[in-house]
Amino acid sequence: MSETPKQSSYDVVIVGGAMLGSSVAWFTMMNPDFNGTLLVVEKDPTYEFTSTAHTNSCMRQQFSNPINVQVSQFAAEFVKNFRSFFNDDPRVPDIPLQSYGYMYLADNDAFAATLQEAQKIQASLGSGTKYMTRDEIARDYPFYNLDDIIGANHNLIDEGYFDGGTIFDWWKRSAREQGAEYITNEVVAMTKNANGTKVESVTLQSGEVIACGQVVNASGPRADRTAAMVGVEIPVEPRKRYTFIFEAEKPLDRDLPLTIDPSGVHMRTDGQYYLAGCPPDDDPRVDYDDFIQDHALWENKVWPVLATRVPQFEAIKLRNSWAGHYSFNTFDQNAIVGPHTQIENFIFVNGFSGHGFQQSPAMGRGVSELLTYGAFRTLDLSPFSYARIERGEKFPEKAVI
Repeated sequence: MSETPKQSSYDVVIVGGAMLGSSVAWFTMMNPDFNGTLLVVEKDPTYEFTSTAHTNSCMRQQFSNPINVQVSQFAAEFVKNFRSFFNDDPRVPDIPLQSYGYMYLADNDAFAATLQEAQKIQASLGSGTKYMTRDEIARDYPFYNLDDIIGANHNLIDEGYFDGGTIFDWWKRSAREQGAEYITNEVVAMTKNANGTKVESVTLQSGEVIACGQVVNASGPRADRTAAMVGVEIPVEPRKRYTFIFEAEKPLDRDLPLTIDPSGVHMRTDGQYYLAGCPPDDDPRVDYDDFIQDHALWENKVWPVLATRVPQFEAIKLRNSWAGHYSFNTFDQNAIVGPHTQIENFIFVNGFSGHGFQQSPAMGRGVSELLTYGAFRTLDLSPFSYARIERGEKFPEKAVI
C-alpha cells in the first residue's frame, strides 16, 4: 500500500481503514450514484492493533432499541446473501452464519422483566427471540447450572457467529477495484474554513495537505483524537476487553450459545474449542497502544464463572488469549453516526462499544448514503446522531456486553 496519495484533492477522505472505514468505502464505491474520488488513510496496513483484528465476530438481534435490532437484521441479510451484494462475483465466497444464538441469563426479577420487555420489541420487528423459563432452558441445554437463574432470552434465528474477517478483506479488495485509494499514512491535522463550518483539508504525517469535500471519522478507539483535530470533543475512548480460547476435557454434546452470565462473563462455542470474555472489574480508559493482558482475570474471575455455570468446564485448558479495545462511548454506549451539527462535512462513524462488527454493514451503507445523497435512504440512523451528545440526551442500550 502506497504512502503517498495520487491526488491533492478528494471528494471523500476516510480517516481509518479498518472494518467501519472499509465498509463506508465499499458501500460508497459500489453506489452507481457516487461519481467522486475517495481516499482511505490507514496508519497500520497490518491492522494488527485495530478493534477489527481483535473482534469475536458475533451477531445478535437482542437489543432493546428497535433501530439496533434493524441494524443487525440488515447485517444478517448481508452475511447470508454476501455474494449477491458483490453482483454475484464468482470469486466471492459464501459466508455462513452459525446461528446458535445468544443466551441472556437473568438471576433476578428486574432483569427478567427487562428481557421480556426487550423480547416484545424484538418480536414486533420479526426477530425470533423467545423468553425461556428455567425449566425450558434446562430442557434444551441441560449442561447449565441454573440454581440462581429464573429465565433467559434466546434466539436461534440470524444470531451467532460469522466470518467477519473475510467480509473485511472483500470490502477492502472490492473498494480498491471500484476506485477507492488506500494509503499507509496518518492524518495529523485538519483545517477548517474561515467560519468553521467545513473541513477544507487534512494534513498527512508525511507532510501532504489534501483538500477534501467530506471527511469521515472512522478512527475506532482513536476517534476522539481525530475529532479533536476540528476542535470537537466526543465521549469515545479505548476500553480494554479480554478474550480467552479454551479446550474442555469433556466437550458439550451440542453448541454452547453465546451465554451472557449475570457476572458479566460471556462464553460460546468456537469450533472445536470455546471462547470466553469479559470486561475487567475496574474498567478505565487505557492508552491507545495498551494491549497488555491481565492473566489474573482468567484465574480469578473467568474460569470460576465458567466452572460454576457449566460444571463440565471444571476441567479445561486455556489455549490462547488476547486483549483488544472497545471504542467505548462513555455517554450511552451507542454509536455516534452522521454529520457534526456545525461542521457540516465532518461525519462520525464512531463509538460502537463492542457492536461495530455486526453493525458495520448497515452503518457503512448509511454513511455512504450521507456522502452520496446528503441523507439516509434505507434505515433512518438519525437516533445515533451527534446532536444528542450536544443536547445531553442519552440514547441508552440496555443490552450491552
